[in-house]
Amino acid sequence: MNVQFYFTPNQEYSQEIGQFLYKYHTIQSEEWYWKISSGGNQYYHPHNSTCGKLYANMDQRTRYFLPFAILIAILAVSTASIFIRFAQNDGVPSIVIAALRLAFATAILAPISLGKHRQELKRLLPIEILLCGFSGIFLALHFATWISSLEYTSVASSVVFVSTGPLWVALLAPLLLKENLARTAIIGLGLALAGGTIIGLSDACIWNHGLSCPTLQDVLYGRAMFGNFLALLGALTVTGYLIIGRKLRVKVSLIPYIFMVYGFAAITLVIIMFTSGNSPFGYAPKTYGWIFLLAALPQLIGHSTYNWALKYMPAALVALTTLGEPIGSAILAFFILSETPTFATMIGGVFILSGIYLASRPFKP
Repeated sequence: MNVQFYFTPNQEYSQEIGQFLYKYHTIQSEEWYWKISSGGNQYYHPHNSTCGKLYANMDQRTRYFLPFAILIAILAVSTASIFIRFAQNDGVPSIVIAALRLAFATAILAPISLGKHRQELKRLLPIEILLCGFSGIFLALHFATWISSLEYTSVASSVVFVSTGPLWVALLAPLLLKENLARTAIIGLGLALAGGTIIGLSDACIWNHGLSCPTLQDVLYGRAMFGNFLALLGALTVTGYLIIGRKLRVKVSLIPYIFMVYGFAAITLVIIMFTSGNSPFGYAPKTYGWIFLLAALPQLIGHSTYNWALKYMPAALVALTTLGEPIGSAILAFFILSETPTFATMIGGVFILSGIYLASRPFKP
């Protein structure tokens, strides 16, 4: 095999992972490989493999900043339930809140996207625009189906079903993205899903001379069944949103990507809003202020940071970190709404944090 050898000109890669990083170019197949030497062992990864992408896309500064960015994203997204609660208390339908949230976020992004990033937007290929459209529609349907599920089933059941999103991402990512999870990541995923289930059921189960929880019939029949189905659709649609984001973010920079995706999501939700007979007009200025904060913090900081991380992290791991939202929401609700988290919520939080820790341990080549 005819192989040419190059030493990477970017020394940050070598310093960042504490190893020597090389590139091999196979003339016959025109494929690039990363060679990682450590402790006398040598590993080879195609440039488009999970590990290859992680090493190729991540410099030293990004590697150090990534955990803090994810923490910021979790805290920002955790404020969503607080702002939604305030807006709902002012009489705003949930679908209106979702539509205005994405509309405000798109409007905020418009000046910088159409100014500084105009040329990059023009260079987007038709297939990239189409995928951005699908990603935005998935995001819109995630909000619409999950919010609507609360009208038919309990909050607990809805949370349990919508929290299966990371599981679907983990199942589909190997097929659609060629990203396989390490064994520790699979264990972490299981722990985090168990934690999400515990938190979801904590509001539905009561202790009265023994633990009493909803029966299977309550979950699988009647209105509850339809609500649980909507919540499951919410999990499946957020899966599509994250997988497409992982695929596009390798090639498309953050601002143009989220501007396109949030824009398509806003258009979809506005259509749903008017079709369902709702109007975004006639509310108090304070109410629009809550929705603006919903767009600024959970959407532009929280979701956008997740989308930024999709360039550097496997989609399943990004999806897994979103399960930290109930923990952040419980903490914020304690300080802002004086709501004390239940013992089950704290136990579930421990499971989720342990799962995220295991899953986020460095991938071994």
